Amino acid sequence: MRHPMFISTLELFTIGIGPSSSHTVGPMVAALDFRDKISRTMSGQNVADSARIRCTLKGSLAHTGKGHATDRAVTLGLHGYTPGELAGRDVDAIVDDIKDNTVLSINDQRFGFTPSADIIFDRGDALPEHSNGMIFEVLDGAQKAILSQVYFSIGGGFIIKRSEIQDLVAPLKMEPSSAFPFPFPSALAMLGMSRESGLSIAEMKRVNEREYLSEDELDKGLDEIWKAMRTCIEKGLHKDGSLTGGFLTRRAKSLHDQLTADPDAANVTDWLCAYAMAVSEENASGNMVVTAPTNGAAGVIPSVLYYLMVHQGGTQEQIREFLLTAAAIGSVIKLQSSISGAEVGCQGEVGSAASMAAAGLCAVRGGTPEQVENAAEMALEHHLGMTCDPVGGLVQVPCIERNGFGAIKAYTAASLAMKGTGQHFMSLDRCIAAMKQAGLEMSEKFKETSLGGLAVSITEC
Repeated sequence: MRHPMFISTLELFTIGIGPSSSHTVGPMVAALDFRDKISRTMSGQNVADSARIRCTLKGSLAHTGKGHATDRAVTLGLHGYTPGELAGRDVDAIVDDIKDNTVLSINDQRFGFTPSADIIFDRGDALPEHSNGMIFEVLDGAQKAILSQVYFSIGGGFIIKRSEIQDLVAPLKMEPSSAFPFPFPSALAMLGMSRESGLSIAEMKRVNEREYLSEDELDKGLDEIWKAMRTCIEKGLHKDGSLTGGFLTRRAKSLHDQLTADPDAANVTDWLCAYAMAVSEENASGNMVVTAPTNGAAGVIPSVLYYLMVHQGGTQEQIREFLLTAAAIGSVIKLQSSISGAEVGCQGEVGSAASMAAAGLCAVRGGTPEQVENAAEMALEHHLGMTCDPVGGLVQVPCIERNGFGAIKAYTAASLAMKGTGQHFMSLDRCIAAMKQAGLEMSEKFKETSLGGLAVSITEC
């Protein structure tokens, strides 16, 4: 079992489906886990024909779950599907095949389950532990729960059970562990360990990964992540038409067509926006996407990487260095604060992604660890206070354009850091602390509930 302070690169970047890591991927993983719990604990028991499975969504999941396809994700998970195996498949066809099923068969048991009746969007008070709560239950004929489990979707597709909720804060109270060679819970510790060891941030992250993975397993995983990112961009650049919801059309293809028709007139911001929007449009459509570190921010890192490879002659080794460096920064952010829009707003999603991308780009350009930390801080600093207020509960407005702007900020931060010495006034750790405090003081209306900001101002237009 991995140490709670260690977040693998292959956990922070996962291949799955859109539109949301916290509202789609997390609930699917939770539903699958509850299915497994039923299989483990109830096999062989006499279950009445009237027994049913029910899922109650709380907080942000209840408010924006419809637009984020949370009910669809729960249904797929209870039917045994994982986000990874759905990547690249026709999910709509799978949902059509199972949507009329009213019985779930789990091992030797049969349970009633009708999504429209048994998935409840409870828009009352959120559970006190976290804004993304789910209550799964098996009910007998008298509607009494005979098995239950509470889960929380904490961003990036990660879930946690109520019994494990203390693990959300415990790592911050722990001294660096000897469970792996470079246990840096903060950017300050990361820089100190780098100076002492003479290793880069990516090299330290690789050494830590080797405690759990072989060299071949790690490199294969990194290469698969990049392949999925590249595929997602290239698919998005060749599709047009309307997105789910009907009020937005795809723009990445049209933008890319204009750029390729006159490349001399294009600049880096044009290309980055085209690539980031291509990913975000694929995500909004529920197609394959890499959580990086969330689905709502999934276009930032791939666009910066794609620009590096296509326009600047990047190499496979640079891709690996980029992803390892980015994951090191993302892990520190997740340990010290959050990457969940429902917890701290979009500063935790696009802000974190931009910080990670800036760090990765600075590293592959030859930046020192101090310059890498500076790049990460600048990119995050200029997303502080950003709200998550999606119009219609969909991951489209302002999310799609915001990914493009996040990529631009990442690129700018890396460039500025490379022109400096790495010495700067505001540390990354202090910036992360500011993000966490801003998230704590941010109204719930602006944390992925669609109850404030742009989500309600649309009615005034």
